[in-house]
Amino acid sequence: MYDAGHYDVIVIGAGHAGVEAGLAAAKRGAKTLMLTLNLDLVAFMPCNPSVGGPAKGVVVREIDALGGQMGKTIDKTHIQMRLLNTSKGPAVRALRAQADKVLYQAEMKRVLENQQNLTLRQGMVEKLVVEDGACKGVVTETKAVYYAKTVIITTGTFMRGKVLIGDLAYESGPNNQRSSTALSEHLEELGFDLVRFKTGTPPRVNSHTIDYSKTEIQPGDDIPRAFSYETTEYITDQLPCWLTYTGEFTHKIIDENLGRSAMYSGAVKGTGPRYCPSIEDKVVRFNDKPRHQIFLEPEGRNTEEVYVQGLSTSLPEDVQKKMLETIPGLEKAEIMRAGYAIEYDAVVPTQLWPTLETKKIEGLFTAGQINGTSGYEEAAGQGLMAGVNAAAKALDKEPLILDRSQAYIGVMIDDLVTKGTNEPYRLLTSRAEYRLLLRHDNADLRLTDIGYQYGLISGDRYGKFQEKKQEIAKEKKRLQGIIVKPTEEVQKVFEDAGAQPLKEAVRAADLLKRPEITYDLIKSLYPLEKPLSTDVEEQVEIQIKYEGYIEKSKQQVDRMKKMEEKHIPSDIDYDAIQGLATEAREKLKSVRPLSVGQASRISGVNPSDVSILLVYIEQGKIAKVTND
Repeated sequence: MYDAGHYDVIVIGAGHAGVEAGLAAAKRGAKTLMLTLNLDLVAFMPCNPSVGGPAKGVVVREIDALGGQMGKTIDKTHIQMRLLNTSKGPAVRALRAQADKVLYQAEMKRVLENQQNLTLRQGMVEKLVVEDGACKGVVTETKAVYYAKTVIITTGTFMRGKVLIGDLAYESGPNNQRSSTALSEHLEELGFDLVRFKTGTPPRVNSHTIDYSKTEIQPGDDIPRAFSYETTEYITDQLPCWLTYTGEFTHKIIDENLGRSAMYSGAVKGTGPRYCPSIEDKVVRFNDKPRHQIFLEPEGRNTEEVYVQGLSTSLPEDVQKKMLETIPGLEKAEIMRAGYAIEYDAVVPTQLWPTLETKKIEGLFTAGQINGTSGYEEAAGQGLMAGVNAAAKALDKEPLILDRSQAYIGVMIDDLVTKGTNEPYRLLTSRAEYRLLLRHDNADLRLTDIGYQYGLISGDRYGKFQEKKQEIAKEKKRLQGIIVKPTEEVQKVFEDAGAQPLKEAVRAADLLKRPEITYDLIKSLYPLEKPLSTDVEEQVEIQIKYEGYIEKSKQQVDRMKKMEEKHIPSDIDYDAIQGLATEAREKLKSVRPLSVGQASRISGVNPSDVSILLVYIEQGKIAKVTND
């Protein structure tokens, strides 16, 4: 072994979690080293070539608002952008972009190579340097020892990765890359609990062999859109995706060959994602459905590979070919890469603090799919937080913990470290109890102050953000001061817009709360002296129109914060608290929540247990509880 260098932070892995972790740590001022198995696969997209979607798209905007990179890179390299759920309320709207996966990788690598304080290097980490219960560095397979004050593991699905296609199984990471076995075994030696999860991909087919006339075109939006609040140049020459469906004959082939699927033959031991099931799972679980959607997604501008979204499978290659032959438009499709399932090791996330530092070893952090999540966006969000906090620990600065009312990132991390997960975790809007506050449109208003405070946002960007807030406040004040009277002109405008006529004078701001009244309609009656940006106008309309609902959500947050502010002493002895249920006692000892609010969200801890815990903490002594 030899001393290969000394750093503040070492990041193991350069996937979506690793990229954000490395950039955040470096921006925070930490001397950072990133080690990855293959420099040609930085920020690689082994699954679907896309970023965003419901809840996930909000996370990308949150990453950007905190100073992260994912949004900026997809804005520069996408082939299509769409805003989803536009017919629904603002709480569920989200952007989704198709990526040019090669350009995305190249742009991310360029950004990493040009980041101050960051060194990017190829190497496989096999062991950690652990002394006196703290992580002090890493050892690579070439016997290089890199020392650091903190280490972040972001190994994705590579730890003891195993690819399965029918009865074929071999050790591998995604896309036939090397798997990481020694590090996984080393974590077990250190006493970490690992679980076995599974994910998968569909076949990729040659675009020239698809009959698009039998499919439905899915174009991008005509309106220029972006994830990053810093984007000013937009890609307009978008490529379409295409929609087709499985059918009766597809399902028959799957039913007849279930025994040959790695999923159903017993070859797969890991638990798969419930919300992104294989086609075999969909046919078995939803056998009453005559068809399932299949999206044909180009993988880039300079490749003919098309990702067959919705057909993820571990069936043998010959069966995959037969399936494709039954799908409209794909009857003659040539497979360029067969679909496969992949099993991998993940860390049980209840072994982490909310900072994503492990409880067992000080200075060791984990982020991304190693924590049991699925998806590039979930990984990137964790990576940013781990990077900020690993740098904070190394530089003796304040850590950053986002709560459930601040961000979807906060919801995700709290879910993981408090409740754990028995399957690959995916963010959904339904997981956020304050989703009306955690919208796609207001991520900057929620988080840019924090990003600036932690050194991730430039002064120039922060100044523009302050101007935006002032413009929103000024326009809301203007609408409060405008009195709309039921004049003949006003009634005519209302009639043309299909709105109810006015019966009496009313403030413009109150008028905007009507469902049928839009900001554009009011603006047509009372024009602005100078135009506002689309973002500002959108905020004005949403904040006024949904003011009552937003206020109710804020009141819920205030009530919950009282529980969050009741901190639990780190040296608390749960065995000494009389009256706690046995299951609650064991769960509390395992998770070691930092607050009563966090304790209340642990599965198996009931309201009565929370009440007992509150009494104990407030009295500062063992609570004597009598069970009637």
